[in-house]
Amino acid sequence: MKIQSNYDAIVIGAGIVGASCALALTNAGLKVLVVDRGPVASGTTGAGEGNILVSDKEPGSELTLALKSRDLWFEMREDVGDTFELEAKGGVVVSRGDDRLLREYAGRQHSAGVEVKEVGDQELHELEPHLTPEIRSGILYPQDSQCQPMLAAAQALRVVRARGGEVITGATVIKINSRLGKIAGVETTKGNFQAPVVVNATGTWAGEIAKLAGSNLPIAPRKGFILVTAPMPQLIFHKVYDSDYVANVASGDADLQTSTVVEGTRSGTILIGASRERIGFDKRMNVEVLRKLAAQATSLFPILRDVQLLRAYSGFRPYAPDHLPVIGEDSIVSGLWHSAGHEGAGIGLAPGSARLIADQIIGATPFMDPAPFSPSRFQEGVA
Repeated sequence: MKIQSNYDAIVIGAGIVGASCALALTNAGLKVLVVDRGPVASGTTGAGEGNILVSDKEPGSELTLALKSRDLWFEMREDVGDTFELEAKGGVVVSRGDDRLLREYAGRQHSAGVEVKEVGDQELHELEPHLTPEIRSGILYPQDSQCQPMLAAAQALRVVRARGGEVITGATVIKINSRLGKIAGVETTKGNFQAPVVVNATGTWAGEIAKLAGSNLPIAPRKGFILVTAPMPQLIFHKVYDSDYVANVASGDADLQTSTVVEGTRSGTILIGASRERIGFDKRMNVEVLRKLAAQATSLFPILRDVQLLRAYSGFRPYAPDHLPVIGEDSIVSGLWHSAGHEGAGIGLAPGSARLIADQIIGATPFMDPAPFSPSRFQEGVA
């Protein structure tokens, strides 16, 4: 099998995380190859809602990354074109009971640089006219945004190709080669390719790719369901969710958890979530989970009781045990970089994660301290 060696970096994974890495590295002047065993955006990206959120993150390193990444999304639109329905629609977070904890949480975020606005009964229902009248206050997050992630990944990779990179789909990585502890390239079912840098952007499969290189990452799938309504005139104007959504995101519980998340799309459909459970790669449909999501959504927006569902689907979020993404160079194999473990925030954090990796690879000063995301936190003592 012919070996190709004219690449500066190989990105494994053609979802939005991999596409963002490829674009950042290409824009930094590197010749990039992207390989994926499936079509573009055929994994977690294809099951995502397109959330670009700052509202669901506590002050700390992930929020710093989210704020930068949110801005980079709009820079990316300027770079590659307005083709992926990027919209600063804003988020509205509500509490069905005492809202003091929600307001305290928003206050901490505001101190960390997040735009927040407390809204009372009248303004809340002006923002969302169909919201149940039982809820009388909330927090508006103007920076929360949304995109169509499959279109974003596809467009980013088109630009990578146009700027001299290559994308090969249907190519399963079967081996990652290294010499004296340094990356040398990858072997795939469509050829062998040499490069001194390999970026592992394979989502829920990032741990398996790490093993191929002789390293380790404890990334696991966390399943979730989404309901999609038939297209209709706009009923929902922001991303609206219950305050318990934040707690569910941060939970380490493997059992089923659900919280209400409702948002409209530019096409007229309404997306309803969210569920979380760690049950491996179990793809079976669970009607009881779907019923629970529907009941929670209609309790928040009673008008949805008369709306027809179009479909339901599931996907797997790449879960890391400490709920922080894994972004940086492997501590065991030099030249192996990881951008994985973002769980449900991969779309929102993709451009920021890519910038962190690209800056370090080319020797530039990163925009923030990358240490909290380092793979080394999981790799001590791994042979």
